Amino acid sequence: MIIWLNGPFGGGKTQTAYELHRRLPGSVVCDPEHVGFGLHRMTPPALRGDFQDLPAWRQGVFEVLELAAEGHAGPVLVPMTVTEPRYFAETVGRLRGAGHDVRHFALLAERRTVLRRLGERGLGRGLKREGFAVARLDGCLEALRGPEFADHLVTDHLTVSQVAGRIAAMTGLRAAPDTDGPLRARLRRALVGVRHVRFD
Repeated sequence: MIIWLNGPFGGGKTQTAYELHRRLPGSVVCDPEHVGFGLHRMTPPALRGDFQDLPAWRQGVFEVLELAAEGHAGPVLVPMTVTEPRYFAETVGRLRGAGHDVRHFALLAERRTVLRRLGERGLGRGLKREGFAVARLDGCLEALRGPEFADHLVTDHLTVSQVAGRIAAMTGLRAAPDTDGPLRARLRRALVGVRHVRFD
């Protein structure tokens, strides 16, 4: 099974993916951003744009996720924002067309909730580091509310643990219980956040 976690930048995709990974034995996180980062590094700076616009990104994501789904026995967890219907069709839709069991969830929240979350991950700089995410926020939220991006999961009043638990239940997977207290959960989220900071 492939579990694709969609949502706006700052919507909790990566945190939820790693919470699921922690609680679903045998699961693996496959982050399509790494394909995009590699393509950016290979491209002259003046030619860099949104890596999702590159056919090579969509093809690479399809091939890697197909390889993971066919060669890995456990759930494949995919945290990635995709709001362009054609690109969604070339990744999620194509994987489904190839016979893979892809469960897609759009993690949605009110604009103010996402802005607060973005501010919290800004390493003390608030939203200053998050210009790209803020500029794309309204368009992401509007696009992802469309029926083609179901299932929709509203997360404003849910913890990361609760979101992960609901996704596990909706996919029929048995997640291990969350035994973290508030402090340990906060530290775990901070560690995941730090590990995914990009400086280029």
